[in-house]
Amino acid sequence: MDNHDDAGLRPAARGVRNAASEGGVTLGFDDRSAGPSAYAEEAAASSKGADAHPQKRKRRKRRRRRVYVKGPEGARSAASQAPGPEATPARQPSASRRPVPAGEEARATYAALDLGTNNCRLLMAVPSRPSHFQVVDAFSRIVRLGEGLSRDGRLGEAAMDRAVAALKICADKLDHRKPRRVRLIATEACRSAENGAAFIGRVKKETGLTLEIIDRRTEARLAVAGCSTLVERGTEGVVLFDIGGGSSEIALVDISRHRTPRLADHIVSWTSLPVGVVSLAERFGGHHVTRESFAAMVEAVSELLDRFDDGGRLNQIAAGGRFHLIGTSGTVTTLAGVHLGLTRYDRRRVDGLWMERDNVDRMIDTLLSWDFEQRKANPCIGADRADLVLGGCAILEAIRRRWPAERLRVADRGLREGMLSEMMAADGVWRRRRRMGRSA
Repeated sequence: MDNHDDAGLRPAARGVRNAASEGGVTLGFDDRSAGPSAYAEEAAASSKGADAHPQKRKRRKRRRRRVYVKGPEGARSAASQAPGPEATPARQPSASRRPVPAGEEARATYAALDLGTNNCRLLMAVPSRPSHFQVVDAFSRIVRLGEGLSRDGRLGEAAMDRAVAALKICADKLDHRKPRRVRLIATEACRSAENGAAFIGRVKKETGLTLEIIDRRTEARLAVAGCSTLVERGTEGVVLFDIGGGSSEIALVDISRHRTPRLADHIVSWTSLPVGVVSLAERFGGHHVTRESFAAMVEAVSELLDRFDDGGRLNQIAAGGRFHLIGTSGTVTTLAGVHLGLTRYDRRRVDGLWMERDNVDRMIDTLLSWDFEQRKANPCIGADRADLVLGGCAILEAIRRRWPAERLRVADRGLREGMLSEMMAADGVWRRRRRMGRSA
């Protein structure tokens, strides 16, 4: 999960894990790339090496030797060297960066950073085939910036210190890559905190990063843009929701008529609930959650949803079979990981996963039956999310009651992918690639 902290990994291992879990993220309407299949193909291709013909293995080794080049001497990184006594020792990457492969430097890099109530996330990518991009670096850390915000109305000193420490790592990565375009956003915690603007000033002074506090409408639009490939052809309507730490964005998307490349153009209604996993856990408690307290959380969120008048815009579509939910948040990815029984979270298996109504019911019931220590011990939840996951489940349950659907699609993507897609489209990188392809 991109919002799982990787602070415990060694620098080299973290770089390899980021490349494996984030690499291959694509946007667009090519169904072959939607969901986990894009990652599965990459994994399958690498696993075939053991059974391949020896000559093919040699060719692959020769190709791998030329993947990464660093500096004028042409020193290869450890990940790209073939084993042997003649191999040149590789330069070890720093804790916050990994070597830039040759070829990536020649392509324009784009960067998107999302500082939320719970997480700090950075994604950097280069455009690939039309309407798609390839992730080249990523960072994610749980900082709990909104800790105590619902009680005090202010960002706490310890929370701001954690966020600034994570943002300094992001600044180092951005300086290393020097992307063509960058968009750095902050969401609900900075939006609603009394000292949110002062904190943005502190970030600028200590890290050099200028964060943009976006409004809720923009946040909903970016979430939709980031999940475009998870809406299959033939789908007529979608309710997409992003359960955050301090707010939850919900967008109703009607694609029953002509579908354009920009899914966000089809939003017919949206709302932002002033409640997220952090604020809900602080209000009702997150360590010891009974079925009664869980029901109270669901009811509180349902009351907020009752105030949302969507004009019945998706009622007829939702009654048919070409309607589903898309969830983009740590809550739904956690449910998916538990559902799959993963011993370690695997983004490639989770992103794009379909969960039937009964699957979701069973997973929520399972989590309710676990105490805090059991939730903490699960590898897809861990200590950082053990007190938050049931609050997220309560928000999910309220959404499912408002818009009943037989299927839920899980998205381990969202605002960052939306920002990357919009920046690349605005620069016309894919139009230029199509023209180059035709002229060739």
